[in-house]
Amino acid sequence: MQYRVISADCHIDLIWLPPDLFTRNASPAMKERMPYVTDGPDGPVWVTRSGASFGLMNGMGSAGRKYVPGQIHRSDRMAAQGLYEDGRKGIRRLTDPALRLKDQDRDGIQAEVLYGILGAGNRLNDPEAAIEMYQIYNSWLSEFCKHAPERLIGLASLTPFNLEAAVAEVRRAAKLGLKGLEFATSPDMVPLYDPIWEPLWQAVDEVRLPLHFHTTGGARRASTEHLPRRAQRAASACLITGFQLQTAQFLMAMIYGGVLERYPGIRIVLGESGIGWIPYILNRMDYEYEDQFHNDLELSMKPSEYWARQCRATFQVDEIGVELLHVLGEDTVMWGSDFPHPDGVWPDSQEYIARQFGHLSERVQNKLVCENAMAFYGLANA
Repeated sequence: MQYRVISADCHIDLIWLPPDLFTRNASPAMKERMPYVTDGPDGPVWVTRSGASFGLMNGMGSAGRKYVPGQIHRSDRMAAQGLYEDGRKGIRRLTDPALRLKDQDRDGIQAEVLYGILGAGNRLNDPEAAIEMYQIYNSWLSEFCKHAPERLIGLASLTPFNLEAAVAEVRRAAKLGLKGLEFATSPDMVPLYDPIWEPLWQAVDEVRLPLHFHTTGGARRASTEHLPRRAQRAASACLITGFQLQTAQFLMAMIYGGVLERYPGIRIVLGESGIGWIPYILNRMDYEYEDQFHNDLELSMKPSEYWARQCRATFQVDEIGVELLHVLGEDTVMWGSDFPHPDGVWPDSQEYIARQFGHLSERVQNKLVCENAMAFYGLANA
């Protein structure tokens, strides 16, 4: 494989998985608590017997929304490629490896990092069942990636609700041959700076797989159904515009909590976080650390130095962040298309790459769209 463009942020969503994946592979005790597909008013839907809903089978985005022409421009571009129409016919282009690779060829992408079903795990509202759901998914993902290991870089999903299960799955993920770990975050979870997580950091350090924190959208927001349409749309605009900033909490907790100090071998990625806000946070962290916390946090370096040594972030569109590469460090960021989410840029990745990076030197462009990801995930040109 000759790599030219690697997407460091793509997705496998529960709604595009084989309809019987979880019920077929669950233990007898958990089978009735697993997601499954049944008929709905707009077509087959993913649900559980306890009332959880995951959206339309082969629907739009991670939540399986119904595609409405003219509502989201990026979704219209994906629809023009037949993605949702094929989905309605039961053609799972996103989880059929040959069809997925064909779609990435169409977009000029030679390899992709695959984030998983952690949002669905939160919506399951059954922490015990979520553990087994993640295990089933991780086993499936391992087999999926074996179809093209030089192109499909799978991340194991880890539960935040059971420390012992998360630690065990870290070690199992390494044995499965997955290339990284994605830690589910939830508004209800114990903060990452809490010492309770130490066994997890030890396990991550042991297996030497990078740990990923993807954007989650933050705390649950109040219903807006009682508001007029303009206010409802304002609420949606606030959510979609600011959701990436939630990852600042993960970055601060891992650095201030001393995790990267105690484990210099741990590498972390902020997935789909955007990058333009990071210089401000790093500057603010350095200032507060030196002003009032340097005697208490037991750090041997400034917070920004841990960022440079052990942290990475991904983005699809962030023109301000690109202008701040001299602060971020050109080795610390990786471009991603966010395929197949409506916030992403497939099938127009090459256009967005040219628009954002065309003014940069070829050397820096290559780092952002290819070389940084190659180095981070251990890929090599054949």
